[in-house]
Amino acid sequence: MEQVDEHFIETVKGLDGVARGGDRAVLPPDLAPEEVLRLFDAQLGSRHLDLAARWLRGRGEGFYTIGSSGHEGNAAVAAALRPTDPALLHYRSGGFFLERANQVAGGSDPLRDVLLGIVAATEEPISGGRHKVFGRRDLAVLPQTSTIASHLPRALGVAFAIDRARKLGLEGEYPRDAVTVCSFGDASANHSTAVGAINAAVQVGYRGLPMPLLLVCEDNGIGISVPTPEGWVAHAYGSRPGLEYLAADGADLVDAVVTARRAADWVRRHRRPAFLHLRTVRLMGHAGTDVESAYRRAEQIAADLRRDPLLGTARLLVDTGLLTPAEVLDRYEATRSRVLDLAREVADLPRLGSAAEVVAPLAPATPHEVARVAAEAAPPERRAALFGSTLPEDEPPMTLAQSINRALLDVLAHHPGALVFGEDVAAKGGVYGVTRGLLRKAGAARVFDTLLDEQTVLGLALGAGVSGLLPVPEIQYLAYLHNAEDQLRGEAATLQFFSNGQYRNPMVVRVAGYGYQKGFGGHFHNDDAVGVLRDVPGLVIASPGRPDDAAAMLRTCAAAAAVDGAVCVFLEPIALYHTRDLHADGDDGWTAPYRPPAEWAEHHVPVGSARTHGEGTDLTVVTWANGLHMSLRVAARLAREGIGCRVVDLRWLAPLPMADVVREAEATGRVLVVDETRRSGGVSEGVLAGLVDAGFTGRMARVTSADSFIPLGDAALHVLVSEADVERAARELVRRGS
Repeated sequence: MEQVDEHFIETVKGLDGVARGGDRAVLPPDLAPEEVLRLFDAQLGSRHLDLAARWLRGRGEGFYTIGSSGHEGNAAVAAALRPTDPALLHYRSGGFFLERANQVAGGSDPLRDVLLGIVAATEEPISGGRHKVFGRRDLAVLPQTSTIASHLPRALGVAFAIDRARKLGLEGEYPRDAVTVCSFGDASANHSTAVGAINAAVQVGYRGLPMPLLLVCEDNGIGISVPTPEGWVAHAYGSRPGLEYLAADGADLVDAVVTARRAADWVRRHRRPAFLHLRTVRLMGHAGTDVESAYRRAEQIAADLRRDPLLGTARLLVDTGLLTPAEVLDRYEATRSRVLDLAREVADLPRLGSAAEVVAPLAPATPHEVARVAAEAAPPERRAALFGSTLPEDEPPMTLAQSINRALLDVLAHHPGALVFGEDVAAKGGVYGVTRGLLRKAGAARVFDTLLDEQTVLGLALGAGVSGLLPVPEIQYLAYLHNAEDQLRGEAATLQFFSNGQYRNPMVVRVAGYGYQKGFGGHFHNDDAVGVLRDVPGLVIASPGRPDDAAAMLRTCAAAAAVDGAVCVFLEPIALYHTRDLHADGDDGWTAPYRPPAEWAEHHVPVGSARTHGEGTDLTVVTWANGLHMSLRVAARLAREGIGCRVVDLRWLAPLPMADVVREAEATGRVLVVDETRRSGGVSEGVLAGLVDAGFTGRMARVTSADSFIPLGDAALHVLVSEADVERAARELVRRGS
């Protein structure tokens, strides 16, 4: 028997019950006896789920033991909210989850749901056995894994999207007066992600924009083994302007319920963020493998046991005469019995049995439907309303930047829930003018600037996407993405996986990147590190080089996001934004007309499809973006010498278009991969490995940029692959193969 279990039983036995009808404590008038009993049942269920998790682990049948013991007071927060209020929960919010489930008639058994997650059974209703999470779509509980504050930016985005959908006249995912609740621990409150998200929420409110976000800090005073300084959370958040602060004792059910109601009502009424500081304790250590006595004194552990919230509620029930001590223990043991019976029942249920089953929800793809949506344009009157008197297909041939700009307007016209936002995208029109004019044409509700914080940018996108909108955020430079990349890896790309496809956060993240800016800006404006993106499962990475491809691919990404919930990254080569010429000054070889909607279906660019330039039989050059521009120039010079090349533009870095690459490789028997990223962790490794996997037996070589950051000035030329490198390698490969 666990110490917390024994302590509860022995303490309740020693309680002095008040005689029925005698002098007893009185509940507040707005807290009914049946509600107290229901909340106690949620607390009991949460406690016995923790005990059962350890019992299952001891039998080798359970795989998750981070519990909610000591945090059961968070059931009061659920009681203060509506079951339609979206919730993003801390992994110790078991009491909240059980109480939320009790509010929805006809739902499945939440005790069984949690146990199914603990044993990784495929019947588990949210993740399908992929993780133990608190989540259920019919309860508006978005699944979170063992989050360390990474869910706060998404919560910010969900809160923002509730009112933004209403402003756009759209039917949102949640009621118009909904409140978003996000719970987290005191240790997580120190994480830069949490600090940034809370700062952003306060700033949004400061600007007079709606931000109905209830932040719940479940403060147990310790992060695994590291104590939080006494009073720190109140000091950090208790007197911050623009953030309503309320504090409650999670071991006192009445205080927790009354204060949580005040907090929820305040947010719902004012549409501003509030911070509910719920003081809790942590019982039974961090997880089942944690030996708490190794870093905490016995008297500290004993003091926490005395503050057990179950004991607080038991005393309340006894003092008010609702239950006798014996009835409390009967209820406690009945819950134990039921939970253990369920644990035995679910322990032998089927688990995921193959890789195909595991990855099934990771990146759903319906290419025919995506093609259909990508080929659709908004009605002519809607396009005319955005574009004005001149449609893009009637304009002269466009640069890459101009083509992306017009395609963004077409996305805004076709998808009423599309939003374009980021740093400097609105009035300025982007650092390179790519979004110039969008604000004036589409309006400030759909095109707007954000804080200079990439976590906030992506968090807004995560929340908007899961709330039924279609976000197109911009990250100003590829180097700026890295401090927020976990929002893509840990939050965006995992949502469909951990919800078994029930939740999705579609988005198209535009990122300006790569080098070749003639030495300007140094590393932070010339980053070529794409490895951190290419290893994110399910992430779609588009990287157009030519203007005509860019427009079509942007429409494809928007369609894939809308249809499949795809998370897309659209990598744009800065150096080619305003390039007009290819072979000679004034040839306009790097411009292209904007195709009219009647031609979109014919020229649709499916996800993972390459484009081949030329029909040479001597050499296949595989490349993309800046490498495409260089390789086409080299191919033209080689052609004058009788060496015929075909240049394959990958266009998509994930998934790589390997079927197209293999076909074009077989046509010449020689392949040169021109990779402008890194030699280690770049794209060429994947292309060459794919050729080997496909059984290609011809000659292969690659030229790449160096494993280096890109320095300032002319020094950049020493580490970036050059046309001379490409031409030298091409000649050598053809010579060796002769």
